[in-house]
Amino acid sequence: MSSLPKPFSVCEAPCETCAARRQGLSSALCQRLQPPLMTAASSSPSAAAAAGLVSLREHRRLCEGRRNLAAAAIGGRKITHPGKAILAGGIAGAIEICITFPTEYVKTQLQLDERANPPRYRGIGDCVRLTVQDHGLRGLYRGLSSLLYGSIPKSAVRFGTFEMLSNPMRDHTGRLDNKRSLLCGLGAGIAEAVLIVCPMETLKVKLIHDQCSLRPRYRGFFHGVSEIIREQGLRGTYQGLTPTVLKQGTNQAIRFYVMNALRNWYNGDEPRREMHPIVTAMFGATAGAASVFGNTPLDVVKTRMQGLDAYRYKNTLDCAFQILKHEGPQAFYKGTVPRLGRVCLDVAIVFVIYEEVVKLLNGVWKTQ
Repeated sequence: MSSLPKPFSVCEAPCETCAARRQGLSSALCQRLQPPLMTAASSSPSAAAAAGLVSLREHRRLCEGRRNLAAAAIGGRKITHPGKAILAGGIAGAIEICITFPTEYVKTQLQLDERANPPRYRGIGDCVRLTVQDHGLRGLYRGLSSLLYGSIPKSAVRFGTFEMLSNPMRDHTGRLDNKRSLLCGLGAGIAEAVLIVCPMETLKVKLIHDQCSLRPRYRGFFHGVSEIIREQGLRGTYQGLTPTVLKQGTNQAIRFYVMNALRNWYNGDEPRREMHPIVTAMFGATAGAASVFGNTPLDVVKTRMQGLDAYRYKNTLDCAFQILKHEGPQAFYKGTVPRLGRVCLDVAIVFVIYEEVVKLLNGVWKTQ
């Protein structure tokens, strides 16, 4: 009887050791899967079944992990190296500011044209007309150098920080959760505010405000910077730090949140799907519009705190109180229309150029 072939049974689950081999797992793992079954089988059928279930769950969990890694390497959204983000962000910032600066100039002029004095400008068109009449077309680019010198490192810090913070937060497919994108955008905005934006914006506002005076003091960017530092020290370039941090933090939090949410909606179950530049521009403009309506009051307070008349305010809260008391709540939205046009164009251009430069860098700069 012993020579007769032993009957075999068909189990509901596939052979674990064979499945492990098919997955390319090591022989050590196969041994890990076998002993629980053998030990349990020697005790009782019920124990054997329980051990087999536990072992099977462990095997499935290991296989799922391997599938996740494969999806991240093959089907997931490609992770952007922070170095690429810094370089691409700097290039995008330089191109964007050269295109959109006139709208930034008009916005700043309207915000500095306080109601306490007889307003000089009757609107956007009147501001442009008088500026061109008094200073020519070059007048619309007064203060560009300060923004250009700052826009390159600003965008570089913004995108570099965002990618550095977001890469560890992405799932196995490279997808970034919307809530996490909000936090990463907040961190990127705070970093660029402290390192770049505050001194850059202070110099820009002072130069533009000086041009509006009857007897301008500054002959250019470098002369203006040297005079401001000589008279006020480095602290003079960090006026309005608190509203700047609040503005940039909320700015980038809103923009990256909206952009990431729209990207996730567009890509659906295909996180590696590439967006057409037109789609990227539309999503970027939407993100920019959301940030304008979300934090224009902070932008108005920041501009006042960085102007030549900043000495009139004790601090950020006092500045906001004085604006509310003397000019009414509508003053917090002065310059919204020109800022809306500039920011929508700004964010759309930056995201399009950034994405395209990253694609170009991926072809010449190989990273893990």
